[in-house]
Amino acid sequence: MSSTPGQVPPPPPGASPAQLGGYSAPAAPTNTLAVVSLVASVGSFVAHVIPVIGGVTVALIAIVTGFMARGQIKQSGEQGMWMANLGIVIGFVHLALVFVGIVILLIFVFVLGVALFGIAAHGGATPSPQPTG
Repeated sequence: MSSTPGQVPPPPPGASPAQLGGYSAPAAPTNTLAVVSLVASVGSFVAHVIPVIGGVTVALIAIVTGFMARGQIKQSGEQGMWMANLGIVIGFVHLALVFVGIVILLIFVFVLGVALFGIAAHGGATPSPQPTG
């Protein structure tokens, strides 16, 4: 079987056709601060058991590193923008949940205090109507 110049002969039966080789550029590295932001935001929910530091501090770290990572990614073209964004969002959600929890706790303490001091002001018992006459 003869082939004309410039044509590639067909592969033998049962063989795969020839693949074009080439250079593929390596993927850009992932920004480290973006990974730190995502891990810190998820870890902030468990960090409430750590004395002094607590989950709020770790959530703030997630938010700050997320914004820092976004700035670095815009300049360097690294990967990880979604991690930085998600770390920021989860960090803010955590802070909002903590704020709502504190407000609920304060309301509960206020209502409980009013109830207890109201009972104490009346001598420990509810007043009963006095008959007149």
